[in-house]
Amino acid sequence: MNSIRVRLGVLGLALLTGFTTPTAASAAPAAPSPTVEEQRLGRAAPQEILRRSGFDTVAPDLAKALEAARSYGEARRAVAREGARLWQRAVDRAQGRGEAGGDLSRDDDRPLYWARLGMTREVRTWEPEFGLTDGQRAALLDGLERTSRGQDTIRYPHGKQLKRILLTGFDPFTLDRDIRISNPSGATALALDGTVIQTADGPARIETAVFPVRWQDFTEGTVERTLRPHLPKVDLFTTVSQGRVGRFDIERTNGAWRGGFGDNENVGRTETVPVADPASQPQWTTTTLPYAAIVAAPTGRFPVYDNTSVTEIPAGGTQPVVRPDGPTPGSAARAGGGGDYLSNEIAYRATLLRDRLGLRDTLPGGHVHTPVLQFGAGNTTEVTDPDFVRNRLDIIAQVRAILRVAAETK
Repeated sequence: MNSIRVRLGVLGLALLTGFTTPTAASAAPAAPSPTVEEQRLGRAAPQEILRRSGFDTVAPDLAKALEAARSYGEARRAVAREGARLWQRAVDRAQGRGEAGGDLSRDDDRPLYWARLGMTREVRTWEPEFGLTDGQRAALLDGLERTSRGQDTIRYPHGKQLKRILLTGFDPFTLDRDIRISNPSGATALALDGTVIQTADGPARIETAVFPVRWQDFTEGTVERTLRPHLPKVDLFTTVSQGRVGRFDIERTNGAWRGGFGDNENVGRTETVPVADPASQPQWTTTTLPYAAIVAAPTGRFPVYDNTSVTEIPAGGTQPVVRPDGPTPGSAARAGGGGDYLSNEIAYRATLLRDRLGLRDTLPGGHVHTPVLQFGAGNTTEVTDPDFVRNRLDIIAQVRAILRVAAETK
């Protein structure tokens, strides 16, 4: 998620509901229409990605399970089961377990994304005979989001000899610019979930989760809900997202500002990042990752930078100013090192949560921006190519190496 300096404004409001008037007082609310994000499913590239990975059966399987449900309780269990099954299937595929399901490379994160959208569309448009309230449908969708993103399966083995690392990734985004886009941070989460890396201090277990590219989910606290139970128990955490072309950035400073760029629902927000207890909310948070050691280490083919730049409105000022060496006292945030989009926001929320839990001096954590995942030269139509796969594999390997350096640094 690139640092966004130009205000693009609101790209358009998503059509989220489309309710109709009940024909009788006892009638259940009509099912909402598919969202902007779900409507992209019908395009050729998503269908090809699903077909070439074998994930084209995921949404139909959920539809059958919902059709068999005779109560809300049965539906809730079916949604939770199928959501968890999708996450585990995506992790297994990325890590070489089971059938590949097609010729799309195993490291690809896009089957998970598009299959999940097929599932949410099924739940959103389902009209069972027993009826669903708006609240029940929302709860089904929430449960599906959590289970299919690995957010409820973060678990570490007991024992003091094992370090614990928590990593998060993102869905693909800017899909109206290029529907074929993959997000290397999501691919990294799938590749590393549940894996163990060997460090100079012993083994370290990595657990991961993936987050949506939607402002509203962040406003509703999905980051804090997922991370709060685990931050006091881990030895290291990093949020990860796609950043700039050809480079990694360790983002030194995160800002409390949303810059307005459209999310995957084509909704933009320009405002202070909304968090609990806004009266004590800081304008800036900082990384506690060992950035100097990471930058100095030979972690892979892409250069890694300690990014200290921010954009601020200085104390007493009215206009944004770019500061290459970080914010000045009393300034208002307009962009962190990672910009003013959701990559900056997840870093801000995670590090603010770290600080509010009293862990700032003891828990290394912050944000890593990966290089943009690029297709091979001249590929403007195909959903994959050898360079595309190689770039993604190299990024995944380099994130793993960065985690090893961070875990070994005292």
